[in-house]
Amino acid sequence: MLTLTKALHDQIVEHARQDHPDEACGVVAGPAGSGRPERFIPMLNAARSPTFYEFDSSDLLKLYREMDDRDEEPVIIYHSHTATEAYPSRTDISYANEPGAHYVLVSTADTDDAGPFQFRSFRIVDGTVTEEAVEIVAEYS
Repeated sequence: MLTLTKALHDQIVEHARQDHPDEACGVVAGPAGSGRPERFIPMLNAARSPTFYEFDSSDLLKLYREMDDRDEEPVIIYHSHTATEAYPSRTDISYANEPGAHYVLVSTADTDDAGPFQFRSFRIVDGTVTEEAVEIVAEYS
């Protein structure tokens, strides 16, 4: 299960809305080994595409060096889908290389008549996708 604060949830959703119609992407880092998302890091979609996202390689290298310096790891890797449901595509699955991370997808398309967005979390390990529950809390206990 992914547990995150309402503030982080809202920041991820807002980033997806702001970058629409292009896909948004980013990371939420947390203390290494904690599994707790804490630091919101919106990234630039280098592809600038409504159907694909790509982290800029130099930005990603800088981010990983910064996380190493701060003894952090990527707890959440997120991106948005602008015209389809919040479910990993074949491309998303092929690029998932952090087996310990939660892969969050936000759909800014109203694909299920449930409102203006979907927010879903998945584990992706060795090409296998498993959806997990999301718990939103006011703050961590």
